[in-house]
Amino acid sequence: MKFLDLARCRFPAPGARLVGTFVLACSALFCVSSTHAAYPDRPIQVIISFPPAGASDILARAIGQKLSEALGQPVVVENRPGAFGNIGLNLAAKAAPDGYTLYMAAVTNVSIAAAASNPSAHLIRDFVPVAGIASVPHMLVVPTALPVQNVSQLISYLKASPGKYNYASQGLGTLSHLEAELFKLAAGVDVVHVPYKGSSQAIPDLIAGTASIMFDSIPASMPQVKAGRLRVLAVASSKRIGLLPDVPTVEEGGVKGFKADNVFGFAAPKGTPPAVIATLGKALQSVLAAPELKQRMQEQGVELKYLPADEFGQQMAQELRTWAKAVEAAKVKLE
Repeated sequence: MKFLDLARCRFPAPGARLVGTFVLACSALFCVSSTHAAYPDRPIQVIISFPPAGASDILARAIGQKLSEALGQPVVVENRPGAFGNIGLNLAAKAAPDGYTLYMAAVTNVSIAAAASNPSAHLIRDFVPVAGIASVPHMLVVPTALPVQNVSQLISYLKASPGKYNYASQGLGTLSHLEAELFKLAAGVDVVHVPYKGSSQAIPDLIAGTASIMFDSIPASMPQVKAGRLRVLAVASSKRIGLLPDVPTVEEGGVKGFKADNVFGFAAPKGTPPAVIATLGKALQSVLAAPELKQRMQEQGVELKYLPADEFGQQMAQELRTWAKAVEAAKVKLE
């Protein structure tokens, strides 16, 4: 083994050592700063809790494509349905809080949380808001073979045969489920719940008449309405929408006090750096202002609307309080 002969070594002068140390320190700081400023430097994953072809999926893919262009990195959408939406929610909650995993959040997440006795993951507790992105109203649809043309006729039809008819939903605890329970309560009708794993699985049975009514998102059901297989009786939102100006709200149809506005946005695992949230928020604000995207989404019943992180968080917290009261009134519990 050879040992270093210190006597023969030449060491730089103290001043040179100081300059070298300063250069190394500056280089290290530059590397750290560049790493932070480089976000994102790899693909971003967006997790949604429902199958393809539903509102979450349609919205995530349309906005994800534009967000990819804005950030210069691929945005990959992953559908992880099941367990009341908790499979996707849990997966996103456990992801590294680095901005490379986002979750497509919606009112359904807080309605499920309100109905669940002990949720393993919680949108308010385990995530930070990134931005609100859209309002996607639900509408009350029935098979065209059902002999009703409006909400009033539907109520009379259901009351004539209590317990005979079924209603479909996007899944237990979802907004689609709770809307129907509120409708039952407010209208005084008796229909049986048949839960599905998203709209794409429910709609074929609804068309076939296995189920008689459903509260569903406009993007998911509108193609079947246009094809003449489903009939829309009302929109569940608090006001009429531009795509269907002649379709009344459920409340206008005679169910007083009924309203259910459906809001979507992005959330990130708790602990995601504020600077990353700010970068994403700025990019989303730009994307949502694009006229071509706005027009394309409006044609599917989606109203794009940017909400800053804090406002989106406040809205989701308010929705949780609202649906907690509705869950209590309808006596819905998820175990």
